[in-house]
Amino acid sequence: MKYLVAYDITNDKRRKKLSELLEAYGIRVNYSVFEIELNATKKEKLLYEIALKKLIDIKYDSVRFYHICQNCVEKSFDLANREDPFTPINCELF
Repeated sequence: MKYLVAYDITNDKRRKKLSELLEAYGIRVNYSVFEIELNATKKEKLLYEIALKKLIDIKYDSVRFYHICQNCVEKSFDLANREDPFTPINCELF
């Protein structure tokens, strides 16, 4: 399942830790937005890690997971440097 994950974390330390965790699962497409693919097991693991490491304060922070269906992915596009959403960015070393 594909998800767009957006967050607003008030604490710099927790925000950095959450972004590092999300980078292990997907592609950063904006400062606080990630495209990730998760099966049920990976989703539960990610949610468990967020809770276990206390990466959010539910009074002040927000982390939203938007499920993106395949039909919606096919209708999505990028106006910047990537061909398609949910496509890894190719990095070439010169």
